[in-house]
Amino acid sequence: MFMTILASRETIEKYTKEGWWDNKTLIGRFIEDSVKNPERIAIIDALNKHDLVGLEPERISYGELRNRVDRLASFFMEIGVEKDDVISIQLPNINELLTTYLAAWRIGAAISPVPMQWRSHELGYVFKLTGSNVFVSTMFRGFDHCAMAEGIGKETGHPKKVISLDRTRSAMTTHGVSNELEDRTASLNANDVSTIQWTSGTEKEPKACPMSHNNWGFLRYFFDSRHPGGILQDGYVIMNPAPLVNMTGIGVGVVPWLIVAGTMVLHHPFDPTMYFRQLIQEKVNFTLAVPAVAVAMLKHPDVDKFNLSSVKLFTQGSSQPSPWTFLEFKKRWGIESINVWGQNEGTGLFSTSEVIPDLESRASTFPWPRMKNDSKIPFFRALETKIVNAESGNEVTEPGEVGELCFKSPLTIPGYYNDPGLNEKAFDKEGFFRTGDLFRIVDDKRIAFFDRAKDIIIRGGFNISSAEIEDLIKGDPRILDVAAIGMPDERLGEKVCVYAVLREGSAVALADIVKIMEKNGVAKYKWPERLEIIGSIPRNPVGKAVKWQLRKDVISKL
Repeated sequence: MFMTILASRETIEKYTKEGWWDNKTLIGRFIEDSVKNPERIAIIDALNKHDLVGLEPERISYGELRNRVDRLASFFMEIGVEKDDVISIQLPNINELLTTYLAAWRIGAAISPVPMQWRSHELGYVFKLTGSNVFVSTMFRGFDHCAMAEGIGKETGHPKKVISLDRTRSAMTTHGVSNELEDRTASLNANDVSTIQWTSGTEKEPKACPMSHNNWGFLRYFFDSRHPGGILQDGYVIMNPAPLVNMTGIGVGVVPWLIVAGTMVLHHPFDPTMYFRQLIQEKVNFTLAVPAVAVAMLKHPDVDKFNLSSVKLFTQGSSQPSPWTFLEFKKRWGIESINVWGQNEGTGLFSTSEVIPDLESRASTFPWPRMKNDSKIPFFRALETKIVNAESGNEVTEPGEVGELCFKSPLTIPGYYNDPGLNEKAFDKEGFFRTGDLFRIVDDKRIAFFDRAKDIIIRGGFNISSAEIEDLIKGDPRILDVAAIGMPDERLGEKVCVYAVLREGSAVALADIVKIMEKNGVAKYKWPERLEIIGSIPRNPVGKAVKWQLRKDVISKL
């Protein structure tokens, strides 16, 4: 049985007493939305939904969505899903994805969503760690995800039930509503785990980040305009083109949608032309994109024809934005830009006009919410951070100093699920999460992202563990040594580049490396896209690869 409440009693009492946790579940927020605004449009499918999954795009009201959620939740109960079970989900951004999330929460199950790119290598681990018995997916771009999961289930025992998109659609539109549904919902606790997000870091396997309903509910202090500093109005139209499976998609998409009873415009995989069209056609108020997209928008040959007057807020994340884009969005359309940094572990810093009015500074720095800070904005008062020297562990406080950001907040996970050894390394004695990201102190109010201390590659917003890639390649007898690094890419941020030392007389091409990845069932976005043959991997006295030298080398060759 999945452990449902992971936060300590002390943490629950502290954040409840201080008012950060209001003990409302995510499904409770949705039910309130559906009662208050039954006619309001809740979800708008992407225009290309038929090309993605063979279904026509829909526009669904809150009232109709509530009906579908109750039917699908009743179906889940009928097939044996119990409170605190984990439902794993692998669907693109379509209305059925959000309906499945809500239906799972309706009966007290936790969701474990995974990227569409993941294959048996990653999914087998997910099923094993969570004990997930139910998996919901579909055929996507010629690949049968349901058949893959069934194969894993026959081999390992998990999952026991694989539910196709067709069966999900049928259940949410025709299945009868159970008489026991309300009793199940009434038994929920806001400290129950609601989502298990997956992140890759220095470890070989993905790490499970469990978030409770209360964790997510804390974000009302940032998103709901009824709170000082809240950025979204009731009913805002929201479009987040990231996959709705992790902190970027859920925390800056699904959760604010529920908090302000908004309209969610779905998009993904990313298509620039369709993205611009949806922004204009659906009169989107709040959206998010990687910095490269913002630059592409402003450099589009038809930029002067874009009518983005409805867009109030444009958030950029995953890498440092260009200050020029912040200035241009404001000058052209009056759009306020937000700079965001965050992780699946429930860390998050936001630079808004309220906390950093200057646009250029906003694009490059973040507010520094130190312990016992006196911010007028409640969201930042709840955050506790410190910056420590990565080697000594001593706290640094002077402008110009660089150190690892450590984080504690009502949003932060209580620990990685089912991995006590990893938690010992990830949290310090005071309970601060070690983010693995280095920040530079600008002044007593602001900090700036400096570099990643963790050995990871971020491709298109997805974290890739260098160690995972290296270990797979090391199994090839022709390769003596290997190092995987991120090489710069204008569109995706980074791509995987591999430096390899070969056994004498051997020859290896990039196609050989790709075959290793494919054979091991590794998600395609992790596959190396450049191979450099080298005489020896540069290493420091303790044997750690000096990867900055390799990055410098590949940049010189690009």
